[in-house]
Amino acid sequence: MNVEKIKSDFPVLSRKVNGKELVYLDSAATSQKPRHVINTIVDYYENHNANVHRGVHALSEEATEAYEGARKKVANFVNAKPDEMIFTRNATEGINLVAQCLGFGKGDEIISSVMEHHSNIVPWQMLKSRGVTIGFVDINDDGTLKMDDYEKLVTKKTKLVAVTHASNVLGTINDVKKIAKIAHDAGALLLVDAAQSVPHMPVDVRDMGADFLVFSGHKMLGPTGIGCLYGRRRLLEEMPPFMGGGDMIKSVELEKTVYNDVPYRFEAGTPDIAGAVGLGAAVDYLAKIGMKNVREHEKKLVNRATKELQMVETYGHAGGKGGVVAFNVRGLHSHDVASMLDENGIAVRSGHHCAQPLMKRLGIISAARASFYVYNDEEDIAKLSASLKDIINLLKKVA
Repeated sequence: MNVEKIKSDFPVLSRKVNGKELVYLDSAATSQKPRHVINTIVDYYENHNANVHRGVHALSEEATEAYEGARKKVANFVNAKPDEMIFTRNATEGINLVAQCLGFGKGDEIISSVMEHHSNIVPWQMLKSRGVTIGFVDINDDGTLKMDDYEKLVTKKTKLVAVTHASNVLGTINDVKKIAKIAHDAGALLLVDAAQSVPHMPVDVRDMGADFLVFSGHKMLGPTGIGCLYGRRRLLEEMPPFMGGGDMIKSVELEKTVYNDVPYRFEAGTPDIAGAVGLGAAVDYLAKIGMKNVREHEKKLVNRATKELQMVETYGHAGGKGGVVAFNVRGLHSHDVASMLDENGIAVRSGHHCAQPLMKRLGIISAARASFYVYNDEEDIAKLSASLKDIINLLKKVA
């Protein structure tokens, strides 16, 4: 990978923050956007803007072709079929769609884990009013899931197992293929939160055995406000719509409505057409780099960061982890650390990372987090390390 060339594709990376060159280490929260994606969105609005599926004029046909073309690109990216790929606002909406439409009822069990993002906990908690119970798999000291817990918790009452493919805090990459087998052997379904994996590594929904899989466009070089839900066609056909309105119908009478085919029955109203087109452009960009190359690049970066950041307390020590390092500087709140790094133009995330149960399990309130992507290099890590050493030395002087 020619990281220097890749960096030049991202306009924002040429700016300065507090007089320093920007070092963007917050891609797990949202990635930056290359010119190719930005220009594609501008071209859509300048030359092809119209509503989809509803018009026979040239602009509408062009917009529809671009929108459905993006669906094909995104589906192919994870080895799905276009009619199995639903456009949503984000990964969170995809999980909520499954929670509300799969038909959970009294006596059903859902198994999640303590390392999940709130998006893979709260929607399931909202089903408790229906009589649904939730179990949680714990983690080992190295930040890996306790796989034995699945054998204990997944029963014939379990309707769904929901698990993150890659932790947004620990970087742990979970063996979802093994979890899928445990779930399926018990007659349960598997939902995979792939918000932190689809942007960073090859993902094959069929190989992993996912029944549902969600991810967000803004974490994979695409625009905000667009995400995807993959679902097995048989399951989607059995599920009622998430919302009612235009475009999700075949026919409407005062007495009844006939719903549209999948995936359109889950896309009520005017969709984020420009967002989908932008996401398609992001997929083109990543495919050109090659997802195996993306994964290998991030492995090198996280290995380097692990060696460089031994002066701070880090969390998640699983082998082969994803490109994130969560850490704390003793004696400082993570927000203070992030603010001090920002003075040097270094952008990291701080707080509980929408993973408060995991924070509690780790015995901390919050953490700072550096996350890496295709436009980061070892020089970025060196700047982070040097800034952290300065912060620690400053603490020693004032102590």
